[in-house]
Amino acid sequence: MFLRLLCFVLLSVSSVIAGTAQKQMPIVVSVDWLKTHLNDKNLAVIDVRKEKAYKEGHIKGAINMPIMKDFFTPKTLRLPKLTYLKELFSNAGIDSDTKVVVYDNGQFCWAARAVWVFKVLGHKNESLLRYGYGKYIKSNLPISQKSPKRRRKDFILRVNNKMIATELDVLMAIQNKEHILDGRTKDMYMGKTSVAKRYGHIPTAKLFSGSNNYKVTEKGNRLKSLKELQNVYKSLPKNKNIIMYCQDGADAALDDLLMQKLGYKTSVYEGSWLEWGNNKNLPIVDPSKKR
Repeated sequence: MFLRLLCFVLLSVSSVIAGTAQKQMPIVVSVDWLKTHLNDKNLAVIDVRKEKAYKEGHIKGAINMPIMKDFFTPKTLRLPKLTYLKELFSNAGIDSDTKVVVYDNGQFCWAARAVWVFKVLGHKNESLLRYGYGKYIKSNLPISQKSPKRRRKDFILRVNNKMIATELDVLMAIQNKEHILDGRTKDMYMGKTSVAKRYGHIPTAKLFSGSNNYKVTEKGNRLKSLKELQNVYKSLPKNKNIIMYCQDGADAALDDLLMQKLGYKTSVYEGSWLEWGNNKNLPIVDPSKKR
């Protein structure tokens, strides 16, 4: 009886340890890490570039999920239907135990959008690849033009609504003078260009462009280290809620994921400027003063 009880306890502890290990998948993995784990049975590498670029060459075994097709709705650029995402990931052989690594062309916001969607749906094991697709990846990883065949698994949805800020949340943040970050370019923030009918930015928002998270190199764009990122966000408090937005939710997702790793309390206003800038009833600040 004692031996049976001991075995049960050991199995339980092992399960807890295994679950904890899965949750500790780093938000960014190196090319060397991926090279070592590329043939792992429970790993899925996702390439979110356009299908044409994918067919010209991609990391061997990578699954193509074009970002605008699979991780945004047309025109409104919101989260796709949950039934669509469940089928997409299930058909790709992804379940709760699958480790997911995502890469893009080196802007990182597109890969971040995909990782953010996985997290919103309750997945715990996903990472960004430190380099965007380019010379460094081609020199250090096997490249293929073939699409992999993967066995279907059952992707279980566990939606985490706390990751998503609403229009009302943003209005309350403005009123309460809470922190709002704009992940767009400086020209967009200053009202020189816009993807919406109106120009400028959300009142009280501070500019923290998504491009500040990576470095442009000849070998391919590279995400900054956590130490470097600490300097990027050091002026912000870690004990206050922070809402991120950009033009479509992608750069905001990049800021959000990296800041959470650094210990910040963040959420993404998914409607972003595309929604806010097209609603004439919502307040804006237009620094250009041209309109």
